[in-house]
Amino acid sequence: MNTASGAERLVVIGGDAAGMSAASQARRMKGPDELEIVAFERGHFTSYSACGIPYWVGGDVTDRDRLIARSPQEHQSRDIDLRMRTEVTEIDVAGGRVRARDVDSGAESWTSYDKLVIATGARPIRPDMPGADASGVHGVQTLDDGQALLDTLARTRGRRAVVVGAGYIGVEMAEALIKRDYEVTVVNRGSEPMSTLDPDMGRLVHEAMEGLGITMVNDTEVTKLLTDDDGRVRAVVTRDAEYPADVVVLGIGVRPETGLAQAAGLPLGTHGGLLTDLAMRVRGYENVWAGGDCVEVLDLVSGQERHVPLGTHANKHGQVIGTNAGGGYATFPGVVGTAVSKVCDLEIARTGLREKDARRVGLRFESVTVESTSRAGYYPGASPMTVKMLAERRTGRLLGVQIVGREGAGKRVDIAAVALTAGMTVDQMTALDLGYAPPFSPVWDPVLVAARKAARAVAQRP
Repeated sequence: MNTASGAERLVVIGGDAAGMSAASQARRMKGPDELEIVAFERGHFTSYSACGIPYWVGGDVTDRDRLIARSPQEHQSRDIDLRMRTEVTEIDVAGGRVRARDVDSGAESWTSYDKLVIATGARPIRPDMPGADASGVHGVQTLDDGQALLDTLARTRGRRAVVVGAGYIGVEMAEALIKRDYEVTVVNRGSEPMSTLDPDMGRLVHEAMEGLGITMVNDTEVTKLLTDDDGRVRAVVTRDAEYPADVVVLGIGVRPETGLAQAAGLPLGTHGGLLTDLAMRVRGYENVWAGGDCVEVLDLVSGQERHVPLGTHANKHGQVIGTNAGGGYATFPGVVGTAVSKVCDLEIARTGLREKDARRVGLRFESVTVESTSRAGYYPGASPMTVKMLAERRTGRLLGVQIVGREGAGKRVDIAAVALTAGMTVDQMTALDLGYAPPFSPVWDPVLVAARKAARAVAQRP
């Protein structure tokens, strides 16, 4: 299918990181006389940082618009036909077209395409229980979600908040609500917060959260949410207790938003995300690409597919898709699972596999933990840092690193991320020529101290 001008048409579903990165890159590759680009976004915003929402809610970022990298008007000025407040409701792969509905008017129409990009993102998990959809219960995934939460906080008289879940969003939102002078309780079904860490490292996060005045309730499942006569949430109920709540934030994770793709018969993985090849093309479909939080990606350490919803990946996916849809060639090889966060001044980072990840894929490993400092011990401001490292038995291949500490701890995980990507052994890591000066590191960087200990542990095992 060609348009009246003779140009091909690229249709993009989703106006955030992956979708608009793809549209923008495709536009750089080809002008409007060669490629018409139509993009659909059901919300009010485009190209924004969802990762920044907890810091906006907490007041660290005072202006919502600072989270927006490029407005709809900026995209439209670049010859992208961006249709806001328009939701795609059906993909007709055989017919090469999508059905879209104007969110405000309800009007529907079909748009044909030569090439299609699916960037529908992810949706917050809402537990299937009484009260989950009550007023005052919020998931936090989009700017619209963040604005809705702030509106609730502004009109709520009480100061009791319950966060359900203690992953990245749960922990960050708990801190944001503390900054808003709320009494915060976090209800977590895991043994410790931050299930992306091993429990012994999660314990350090637990202690930091309690130090902020957050009440942590671990090993507990929420069974229902109670509401008042007006339909507003008033309490969170577990098997053993009831926690009063004027506002509830769901931080129990997200799922790929792939209902459209599934209905269209496109292939999904075990985590519910779309499956793509190295070029981010949906497997088995020549002119359909997908990227961002709605896809599964290859874990370079385990060799298995994972769902890793991060803005860094989404933007890279978009660049790859836009290059390929625009006639060029690019690939996305996979991820090692790097992430970083914080609770107050405690920095939390991980990359690669946890102990249970390694066991699940059949790897035998050695695990070591070291205590070090962020700077030379005699230099002012040196703070403690805990580094945990996993290495494969016999080969010594690095499998994963977790770091918890104060200033200067979190970004050290990048050393391990590069080593994982390169397939280095822990013995090879000990020779890395890292930057050193007393204000920045001890003579032996904490990551290298862990690598030395891991190398010894591997050498001692047959």
